[in-house]
Amino acid sequence: MTGRVVALGLCLPGRQVESVTVERLELWTEGIVGDRHFGPTLVAGPRQKHVRKGTVLPNTRQVSLVSREENAAIAEALKLASLDFTWLAANVELEGLPALTSLPPQSRLVFEGGVTLIVDGENEPCRKVGRVIAEQSGAKVESTFVRAAAGRRGLVAFVGAPGTLRVGEFVRVEPR
Repeated sequence: MTGRVVALGLCLPGRQVESVTVERLELWTEGIVGDRHFGPTLVAGPRQKHVRKGTVLPNTRQVSLVSREENAAIAEALKLASLDFTWLAANVELEGLPALTSLPPQSRLVFEGGVTLIVDGENEPCRKVGRVIAEQSGAKVESTFVRAAAGRRGLVAFVGAPGTLRVGEFVRVEPR
């Protein structure tokens, strides 16, 4: 199974939710250089239901990936003309992987430039992103986004092999 990088984004520290478009990302073992999710650890919050809030954990949520095809399906469910990947706080938008969200944990995404990302799991939809989409689109979708994006919100992953990721690169999926 193969796809292609169609857009890249950086989630800037101190920025609300959405990412900003860039042409390339520098990935180290700690994540994306300059991204607010960069670092070897994270502090447990509501998404880490298996541990007490505040527990320091390895950071396996370094990179957020979405599928252009799944974004189109979410937009259709929300009755929007389109859905900008930056509104989803995504780092990588891929094309050619219409069932990206269904990839199992530990699957590897191997990019032609040498970067490898290891899937941690599904990026569960949240109301914060729904609020951004509502603000950006002018549509009343904040409360309906979570349901519309269930099972197609994309993945979170961590860096398995560092390097530079560029728009236009091909990616090969290696299921676990």
